[in-house]
Amino acid sequence: MAQVKIYGLKSHLGVAKVAISKAIHKSVMSALEYPPEKTFHRFIALDPSEFIYPDDRSEKYIIIEFSMFEGRSIDAKKALINQLYRNIGTEVGISHQDIEITIFETPKENWGIRGMPADELTLGYKVEV
Repeated sequence: MAQVKIYGLKSHLGVAKVAISKAIHKSVMSALEYPPEKTFHRFIALDPSEFIYPDDRSEKYIIIEFSMFEGRSIDAKKALINQLYRNIGTEVGISHQDIEITIFETPKENWGIRGMPADELTLGYKVEV
């Protein structure tokens, strides 16, 4: 399981969120071997007064936060990060300078999904990739 939050300016996310979502999901399916139907993206569109960032970033600047089960290898997480930069750059036109990514991992027992702790669920995909 991975929940993804994407923060950015309202003016940019309004026109780019579908393309950003597709690029993120393409990266997740490839690097983490996710099934196509497992898309959990939340866009947090902010006014300029609510999103303060350095002068060397543009109005396309986004922050992507992943909250996911622990268990992925370092190589899988690095592959995810590299694919995110490549796919978002190529498919959405956001430069590497304007993308920041953070991965937060927690044990499955810290998640509640479909009425039970996630460590008691049978998942339709692997976590240990």
